[in-house]
Amino acid sequence: MAAHGRSALRDLFDESPTPHIAHPPRTHHRDFYVATDGSFRESGGGLGAVIETRDGTRVARIATTDTPPDNNVAEYRALHLGLDVLAARAPRDASVGVLIDHDALASNVNNTILATSHPDGKPPRPISIPAATRYHWRGIQARLTGFGAVRAARIDSDQNPAHPLANAPDRYQHLSHEPARCVLPEPPQSSDPAPTEFPPPSRADRNKQASD
Repeated sequence: MAAHGRSALRDLFDESPTPHIAHPPRTHHRDFYVATDGSFRESGGGLGAVIETRDGTRVARIATTDTPPDNNVAEYRALHLGLDVLAARAPRDASVGVLIDHDALASNVNNTILATSHPDGKPPRPISIPAATRYHWRGIQARLTGFGAVRAARIDSDQNPAHPLANAPDRYQHLSHEPARCVLPEPPQSSDPAPTEFPPPSRADRNKQASD
């Protein structure tokens, strides 16, 4: 459960590993958080996204039907959609936390971000993109570099608040009638608890694996 005055997505992001990026806990805190998910079924799939500010204000919820050729493409399309919606509602210098329940996509996002600070623009690990997602990946890349800072966290599917939106978009048709909102997060409060110096999941997992 989210602390009072904090985003449920922020709490989930703080507790989740960020592939390939180790950092102190205080750098987890973002201005905006976006969780996305895509589903694929022979009868048709769906895309879902939930966007919140760091103080828990809902910016948008999206649920739409889609016809992706497979689940991988659905995940990329969902992230592209979520980032497009956020980009229309957030300032360019915003820091963004992305929550995804797809290992390869979370890895690709963080590798892309790390490549922007490399002298040669090279990612620390190879980026492999399914061929059918190449146009969506280009759109995702453009959005990633259009924000002040981005980091992706890997979450479990059953924790992803976008999961039910993507898997049953017909049940959430009412979301299309929600007004568009351009919401800025409240300034950080001095009453916020100071971050502990325990290593975040990404670093903790790495150390655990090294000792096994």
